[in-house]
Amino acid sequence: MALIFATSNHHKFKEVRAIAAKHGVKLEMCDVQCDEIQADDLEDIASFSAKEACRILGKPCFVEDAGLFVRAFRGFPGPYSNYVFRTISKEGLLKLMAGVKDRRAEFRSAISYCEPKTTLRIFSGKVYGSITTKPKGLQGFGFDPIFTPERGDGRTFAEMPTIEKNKYSHRVKAMRKFLKWYVQRKTV
Repeated sequence: MALIFATSNHHKFKEVRAIAAKHGVKLEMCDVQCDEIQADDLEDIASFSAKEACRILGKPCFVEDAGLFVRAFRGFPGPYSNYVFRTISKEGLLKLMAGVKDRRAEFRSAISYCEPKTTLRIFSGKVYGSITTKPKGLQGFGFDPIFTPERGDGRTFAEMPTIEKNKYSHRVKAMRKFLKWYVQRKTV
């Protein structure tokens, strides 16, 4: 039986499916139409969405929410990253950063797993890096073309194939924690 990832984002699904396969877990993508709250905390957003998706599906599932946190902007756009991307895009964020010397940032991910009538579980991951001065690369999605991971080789996430991005990704770090717990729980 496949584990349900409640998302409409094919890019996210591709990233987490690769890591799930390494843990022997098959994923199923399910586009569940539910409300998404606006909140200052990724974990609150992911938790609400997981509960909603689980209620609608009547089955165990997980959701993932992520954000780009720019240090010079005290964490903005953070949990509002999707909205910022849709309204001003990566180019708009780069314009806001024109002349900003401190380009440090981090991507954070929150994965929330829910089963009917049980306690919700949350797993998180983050990766440190910096914002480039111009977009680079054609892979990935969202702010990937303007984010260079700290422990990488100077390329943006969008310049890396998925298998390489998964060496650094905030999403994969959270997913590994979740899968370790999930697989161990299923084998007990």
